Amino acid sequence: MTDQVHEEANSTQTAGTPLAGLVTAPRLFWAGLFLATWALSTWSMSLYKALDARWIIRYPAKYELNLDSWISSAMNWLVDDLDFGIFTFRDVTRFLSALIEAPYDIVRDFLVSGFLLGQGQQAVELAPPLSWIAIIAIFVGLALYAKDRMLAVLVGGCFTYLAVFGQWDSAMVTLASVLIAVPLGIAGGLMLGILAYRHPVFDRMLRPVLDLMQTVPVFAYLVPILVLFGFGPVAALIATVIYAMPPMVRISTVALQSVPEEVIEAGRMVGCRPHQLMWKVLIPTAMPSLMVGVNQVIMLSLNMVIIASMIGAGGLGYDVLTALRRLDIGGGVEAGLAIVVMAIALDRLSQAFAIRRVRPRPEPGLPFYKRHPRLTLVAAIAAVTTLAGAYIPAFREYPESLTLTTGTFWNTVMEWINVNFFDAIEAVKTLLLNVLLLPVKRFFAGIPWPWGILAVGLATARVGGLRLGLMAAAMTAFIAASGLWREAMTTVYLCSVSVLLASLIGIPFGIWAGQSARANSVISVVIDTLQTLPSFVYLIPVVMLFRVGDFSAMIAIVLYAIVPAVRYAAHGIRSVDNEVIEAGKVSGCTERQILWRIKLPLAAPSLLLGLNQTIMLAISMLVITALVGTRDLGQEVYIALTKANTGQGIVAGLSVAFIAIIADRVVTALARSSQERLGLK
Repeated sequence: MTDQVHEEANSTQTAGTPLAGLVTAPRLFWAGLFLATWALSTWSMSLYKALDARWIIRYPAKYELNLDSWISSAMNWLVDDLDFGIFTFRDVTRFLSALIEAPYDIVRDFLVSGFLLGQGQQAVELAPPLSWIAIIAIFVGLALYAKDRMLAVLVGGCFTYLAVFGQWDSAMVTLASVLIAVPLGIAGGLMLGILAYRHPVFDRMLRPVLDLMQTVPVFAYLVPILVLFGFGPVAALIATVIYAMPPMVRISTVALQSVPEEVIEAGRMVGCRPHQLMWKVLIPTAMPSLMVGVNQVIMLSLNMVIIASMIGAGGLGYDVLTALRRLDIGGGVEAGLAIVVMAIALDRLSQAFAIRRVRPRPEPGLPFYKRHPRLTLVAAIAAVTTLAGAYIPAFREYPESLTLTTGTFWNTVMEWINVNFFDAIEAVKTLLLNVLLLPVKRFFAGIPWPWGILAVGLATARVGGLRLGLMAAAMTAFIAASGLWREAMTTVYLCSVSVLLASLIGIPFGIWAGQSARANSVISVVIDTLQTLPSFVYLIPVVMLFRVGDFSAMIAIVLYAIVPAVRYAAHGIRSVDNEVIEAGKVSGCTERQILWRIKLPLAAPSLLLGLNQTIMLAISMLVITALVGTRDLGQEVYIALTKANTGQGIVAGLSVAFIAIIADRVVTALARSSQERLGLK
């Protein structure tokens, strides 16, 4: 290993950069490809302005694919005309809606509105909802059951925060959605994961579907869901399940495949049938890993609440969206923080259940209240406070006179920043626009679509082989033939600039955190906060400071996408073997040389994985930034949502997904070649 370190250090020193050699193609190829693209971009823009030759930078309209109209027509036929004889397709969607709506209404009645007989002003309350004290007691009891008092204090404090800061009713609407969407996402993901584990052919067929589900923007499949299921909480729940399910599928498959063969053989030897082997051996053994998937479903469901509010989900997401439309930073931050607080409580609770140890069962001869004292206490508190709530309003709802608010504080802070730092902010904005954003935008906007297809194919083939090159060229050709070339280039330009800045800021902080425990403790708090904030929350202060436009979109994307750049850089630095570092010190390397010649080269695979995740988050955030005026593919998806145009939404969404897939495959290929070069694979 020491020899390998010296070899890496020498090769890095020769190359002059710690990441040299990751791309196997000669530098001449990449320099030539860039220069040719730059020259053609400049030439095409000049020709376009002189001769109005739109075909150079935009696919000819008469040859464009009419895929969007075909999809819209197919969707209309599906909804209006498809008849199975006994029932229609619309009857199927109504049946599915009823299946989902029934449990959702029950949970919402328990948490928010109570059980009513009749409608409107004539409604009579049969039973009140659970009191706010009862709900807090239930979650505190779950925390005590899952772990300990510290977790109980954290969870209880989070839910008390929701009540004290006036977010309780909206939070309970959101919680009702989560309590329905999460079990559906877990059950569906687990079933698909089991099928993928048992049938390798199904696994291979499922992978591209999961790739599309994770890369197609959420707005894109909101459109067909809106057409099929209408506006309301059911459509929002279905969209949430689709968005949150893919990680559970992947984790379930990997967890089942990771069960040791000896455990499986032991199950077979004791006479387990296939069904028993799955549910009594494989699933219990894989449970810790499966709980990671459960955690991901919970977090993604909470991340979806704002987007789902656009099609009728309500709750905290609707409050954030309303605040964004009114540019009410105080209300938006308060509602956003409420989502963060709920996410923290549910995240820690699910993690505790994932590592919960089996405890000894109480003696069966004891009375129930002695065998389960905590359950008895929680049930008693819930029953007493809920019944008291029917007569005493303070038990039913947290007294409004005792609520606190930070909205005025946030509005004052933003106003103070605008008054005192407006000139400085404008100067920085103008500098970045003139030096970075506009030149990059002109470069990508001028790339002729035929050359763009060829260049993407050549570049990806150099990195990942001929098959990847052909796939990337075909996906790029689809974007061009759909009439979305210019919008796609705007997407690539914004994503490239944002990922560059996120990496330039995030990687140094990650390296610092990886080498200093004190820095890591501070940086981790900031990163955890950024990671739990809903994506929409970033837009409110950004728009207040920088107004709408590409610059505001870039700032929001950088803030949202910087997390993996920091995390993976810190992880890569910490993962370097101490023996390798000691060997470098013995060889006389300084701390700077150890960092640049040993740590960074060995951390290169982690840095590339961080780059991959940064790109994915940037692309997902790009669709959200359509709300602040960007003219890219995200705007096309958002316009399709507002018009309920299924075809336009799906085509634009597929175009975004293809860009994400190409970027993912290229960076993955670079990471793989880096691992092979370092002898790590």
